[in-house]
Amino acid sequence: MSAEISPEIANRIKLLEDKFKHSGQDMLSYLDGLLYDTYTTYWDYIRLDTLLSLQVPSTEFPDEMIFIGYHQITELYFKLIIHEQKQVIENEHLTGAFFHEKAVRINRYFQVLINSFEVMIKGMEREQFLKFRMSLLPASGFQSAQFRMIEFYSTSLLNLVHPSVRSRFRESDNQNSNEDLYENIYWKKGGIDMYTGEKTLTLKQFEKRYTPRFLRIAKEVENTNLNQRFIALPEEEKTPELIDALRSLDQNLNINWKLMHTGAAHRYLRKEGQAVQATGGTNWKEFLPPSFQKISFFPSLWSDQEHGDWGKEWVNHVLNTK
Repeated sequence: MSAEISPEIANRIKLLEDKFKHSGQDMLSYLDGLLYDTYTTYWDYIRLDTLLSLQVPSTEFPDEMIFIGYHQITELYFKLIIHEQKQVIENEHLTGAFFHEKAVRINRYFQVLINSFEVMIKGMEREQFLKFRMSLLPASGFQSAQFRMIEFYSTSLLNLVHPSVRSRFRESDNQNSNEDLYENIYWKKGGIDMYTGEKTLTLKQFEKRYTPRFLRIAKEVENTNLNQRFIALPEEEKTPELIDALRSLDQNLNINWKLMHTGAAHRYLRKEGQAVQATGGTNWKEFLPPSFQKISFFPSLWSDQEHGDWGKEWVNHVLNTK
């Protein structure tokens, strides 16, 4: 004799029946599908075999595996950060509490990345890196499109313009086009060859591949990026907790994260007291040190004094170490 169906199961069956009645198939068909389906395994669910097949070094230097693996992990975290940003951008009934939770998550992801960057700074032999990096030309971490997307989702293009021309754009009587602002974005200075003054192949490839997408994103979120969503919040929703989380986000992305890269570049790309070109010929000293760029996603949350000292103490410490 079969056991009686519990009220809980009977309730779930009724709910399933209501769900499937407008799908074009009766619930029995879906139940048959469950019977025929196999159990999900951990390795299948996360596509483990595929994931572990993606680390393919270009050379026989063992430490190249570290270089590839760490960058792939970083890009996965970037994907999670964009996932959180989009939830704020697309929320039609945004509250300060919801915004705060997403900002805290983004900060948590970046803290993991910042704290783990010693894998890059101390985890590879310098001699190996300087050799295997030559096989990567002209590829460079400079070409991380997801990090640039994080910037576009965070703030307006005007706040990303290189400091040498930022005041001109801010004081302009004419409306600045996204194309003009994008052409003067701060990180493009790092794609200029140190010796010729011309755009590197690294930058040319990057622009060709991603410029249409970047401009499309900038247009789509010019009124809904994180900074604009914060500005548009009612004053009572701009809680001290949210403001602290956004200030931390600014520090994590625009100071701490870039300083860790500066430290790595300082370790691997200095020779006899002089800087050498990064992979792809990018001039890392022109776009990595935060005190040179003073990029802030949420400029209204900082005083003039804080902007003036943006990353200064820490970048001086990093560049004068070792």
